Order: sequence, then structure tokens, then C-alpha cells
Amino acid sequence: MSQDRFEQVYDQYKQQSQQMASQVIQNSSSDGQEQITAVRKNEEGDIIAFKTSNGRELDYMEALKEAKAGRLAHVDVFERYGREIIRSEPDGTKENNLDNLDTF
Repeated sequence: MSQDRFEQVYDQYKQQSQQMASQVIQNSSSDGQEQITAVRKNEEGDIIAFKTSNGRELDYMEALKEAKAGRLAHVDVFERYGREIIRSEPDGTKENNLDNLDTF
């Protein structure tokens, strides 16, 4: 197999994975969980607030509390550099990453 063929097959694999991840997210029931639909960033590009599918605007600390309680869908909380951070669940789709959401 030529190198081009390897890359072509891998690109197909990645595209199928992204499509499947998008379908799973669209079809998954969130059991009443809100989804983050938009973010607010400071001048340095850091996310400082979140807007939910119910229209609520949460500061970072409120969103951390909601995410840890399981009330926000498709996000994880993890610790890095001694602090808790909210991030999108890894699903292979960049379009729904928190950094890529609309701003408010």
C-alpha cells in the first residue's frame, strides 16, 4: 500500500468517527441535563462564563459546581495545575469543543 493510500484510509476513519460522535451526541438523551451552548471569554481568550440550553448564564465557579453535580451534559471536570477545569467530553469533533462555541 502506498503512503497516500494509508492517509486516505485514515482520513476516512477520522471522518466516520466524527460523524458517529456527532450522531451519538444529537441522539443521546441528556436525562434533563442542560447543554452549554455559548461561552464568554476574557481579553486573553480564557473562558470565564457559560450559557446553557435553558438560557442560564453561569460564571465559571457556578458551572464547575453544576458540572460536578452532573447537571451539564457533555462536559468533564478535571484537575490541572492544582485547579479544576471544565472541558468538553472528548468525542473527536472539534466543532462542539467549548473553545469553538458561539460567544455571548
